Amino acid sequence: MDLDAAPDTAPDTDPGMDPYKDYGVDPGMDPGMDYVLPLRWSDDAGLEELTAYLRRLRPLVRVIVVDGSPAALFARHAARWEGLALHVRPDGDLDFANGKVNGVITGLRLARAEHVVIADDDVRYGEGELVRVDALLRNAELVRPQNHFDPMPWHARWDTARTLLNRGFGADYPGTFGVRRSTFLAMGGYDGDVLFENLELIRTVRAHGGREDRPLDLYVRRLPPDPHHFWSQRVRQAYDDLAQPARMAFFLAVAPALAVALLRRRPGPALAGAGLAVGLAEIGRRRAGGPQVFPFTAALFAPVWLLERAVCSWLALATRFLRGGVFYAGRRIPAAAHPPRLLRRRARTRAQRRARTPAQTCAQTQTSAQAAASGSLAARKPARLCEPSQNGLEADRPQRHSATVTRPGSMTAPS
Repeated sequence: MDLDAAPDTAPDTDPGMDPYKDYGVDPGMDPGMDYVLPLRWSDDAGLEELTAYLRRLRPLVRVIVVDGSPAALFARHAARWEGLALHVRPDGDLDFANGKVNGVITGLRLARAEHVVIADDDVRYGEGELVRVDALLRNAELVRPQNHFDPMPWHARWDTARTLLNRGFGADYPGTFGVRRSTFLAMGGYDGDVLFENLELIRTVRAHGGREDRPLDLYVRRLPPDPHHFWSQRVRQAYDDLAQPARMAFFLAVAPALAVALLRRRPGPALAGAGLAVGLAEIGRRRAGGPQVFPFTAALFAPVWLLERAVCSWLALATRFLRGGVFYAGRRIPAAAHPPRLLRRRARTRAQRRARTPAQTCAQTQTSAQAAASGSLAARKPARLCEPSQNGLEADRPQRHSATVTRPGSMTAPS
C-alpha cells in the first residue's frame, strides 16, 4: 500500500448517527481522554478479567473496543460490555496485514478526545498512570510508557531481561502509547503492512515533526502471556530487529563469536560477555526507580535472553529470505518496519499534497486526464479529486480496507 497517497483517517460516517448512543454509551460522558483497545480473540478465557478492567476504566476514560473476534465471541462481548465501552468491528475499508493497526485506526476515527491512549488487551492502567499520560500529552504528540509484567512467572522474567537491556541503552518498546488525535489524523495514521507496528508508529510521528516523551518511570502493568505463547513469539520478536540493522547485525554476530570461542576452548570471552549483559540489564533495572517493579532475578536472565535472540535472529533472517516474511495472524508480512528516511519522504509528500488548493488539485487532475487521453503512463487512475466529500476533496477520504487483531498478549509483543 502506498501511503504517499494515503488520505486522512477521519471517519466516513453519517453525521446524523451517534455511535456512542447506538452502543449504549452515554454520549454526554466526557472524561477528557479516550482509550482505544484493539483485540481479536479465538476464545474467551480472559473475558471475566478484562470485563472487570473495563468496569474500572469506565469512570476514568471513554473506552473504544475494536473487536475483530469471530461472530459468536463478538456477540458475547457486546452483551457483556454494553454500557462499559463503545464496542465495534474494525472498519471494513481497512485491510492492513498487521490487524492491530486496523483496530487502532478505527478507534482513532471514533475517538472524540484530543488525548487518546492506545493499549493492547493485556495492558492494565491505573488512574495515576492515565492522569500522567494525559498531562504529558500537553507537551508531546506521543507518550511512550514503560510496561512491566505482573505477575512475574519464570518466562516473564526471561522476557523482562529484554526490557532491562533496552532501558540500559535508552527505552523499551511497550504495548501502549498516548497519542494526540489531531496529530494522528494529520499524519494520515500509519502503515499497518509491517510486523513491528509500534516502531512504525513511533517513526511516523517523528517523521511528521512530532515530539516523543519517554518517561522511564511511568510504569504500566502488563499481564504475562502463557508459556506456550511465550515460546511461539521468539522468532517473531527477533524478526522485528530487521527494522534496526545495527541491532540485527550485533545479534547475528553473537552466535558465531560464541561458537569460535568454544571451539578454541576459550570460555573467557563468553563469560565476560555474560557478565557484561547482566551488568547492562542491572543498569536498566536501576534507572528511574525500576527496582520497584523489576526483580533482580530478571537481570540474571540477560545472558539467556541474549543467547535466545542470537539464535532466533538467524532463524528470522532465514524466514525473511527463504519464506518471504513472517506468517502472522493469517497473513505473511515481509517488512518489520519502514526506515525513517522513507517515512520522512512520505511526510513531506503528504504535507505538499495537503498544502495544495482545490483549484491546483483540479487543474492537476485535468492535466492527468488529458495525458491519459494521449496514452501517457504518467496518468494512472486520474482520481476524482474535484468531487466534494464529507472531509473535503475526494483525495481526503479514508482508504477502505478489513481487519484482524491477535489473541491477548500476541497483538504486539514488544521487541
